[in-house]
Amino acid sequence: MKLLGILLIALTMVLKGENRMTEVQAGRFVELALKGLAKEFPSKISVVLKSEADLKTPQEMFPVFYGHFDWHSSVHGHWTLVRLMRMFPEADWQEKVREALRGKFSEKKLQQEAAYLEKNKSFERMYGWAWALRLGIELRLLEDEEGEKWAKWYRPLEEVIVSNAKVYLPKLDWPVRCGFHPESAFPLGQMLDWARATGEEEFETLLLLKAAHFYSKDRVYPVRYEPSGTDFFSAGLNEADLMRRVMGREDYRKWLSEFFPKFDLGNLAKPVSVSDLEDGHLVHLAGLNLNRAWSLRGVTSALKNPQKEKFLAIAKAHEEKGLKQIFSGSYAGEHWLGSFATYLLTGSGE
Repeated sequence: MKLLGILLIALTMVLKGENRMTEVQAGRFVELALKGLAKEFPSKISVVLKSEADLKTPQEMFPVFYGHFDWHSSVHGHWTLVRLMRMFPEADWQEKVREALRGKFSEKKLQQEAAYLEKNKSFERMYGWAWALRLGIELRLLEDEEGEKWAKWYRPLEEVIVSNAKVYLPKLDWPVRCGFHPESAFPLGQMLDWARATGEEEFETLLLLKAAHFYSKDRVYPVRYEPSGTDFFSAGLNEADLMRRVMGREDYRKWLSEFFPKFDLGNLAKPVSVSDLEDGHLVHLAGLNLNRAWSLRGVTSALKNPQKEKFLAIAKAHEEKGLKQIFSGSYAGEHWLGSFATYLLTGSGE
């Protein structure tokens, strides 16, 4: 069952031709990811220090995911490298990427990462969990002996995250609606993809029930209230992108027509500008353009014309704007925006 799920995902990607990234683009995003892979400082460690014994360097705490400024960005930086390595197997940077990952993916180091998550059950809840499970999907799809070894060593970390999620989600009574890390629709969608890819039916059932409880009765989303000043997510479009994973196609179309009455997207239809690409919070808005683009593309998979053409046109405008905002020369944006672009252009999650 698990193998079947993985094979179906791989087959779907091949048949749909979802990868819209060129090898030249991939090379640029590979360089961004490699640049931050072992860059320990500057670092933002979002941990609770319980005693002096907890005072450690980022690499001492997180022997794999210590770079890219923070833990979750490091996780999706690794995901970027694994995904692009798999999507472009003949690229001339292939061996350079493998060599870099060999220095990070070891059984001992990944066990230490898993142990930290097991001991600190709310750490990176749920945004970091989501990207960690997305990385797990990608490792499983590496079709070589080394990839199988990495996937095997990575599995304990996935198991801890799923265990933590199974404890946390039943206690989460309301969704989190915001434009940054605590938002709940994006991680639910990523975890649902993982559960289906691995055949974890019990986890899938929990996620479906929770998503339906949170969002199935939502109507008339306030499209003119977005964005907030430092959003990198659209809470409304994340929700729409999640629910097309949850509902049957006809039911989803009806739900979407009531969620966005007359399919009016309001402010969500206009790409956003960024006043300062070197400001670590304001540059979030560059990611918002990319997030809106991939969410809109996901939503269109269930739509018919003319709504489908309308949403794809809006997605394209956001994509073009967002891709121009990535390479600023500032680590504030460059340490993570390449991952968002890779998620969008390679059709991950669609």
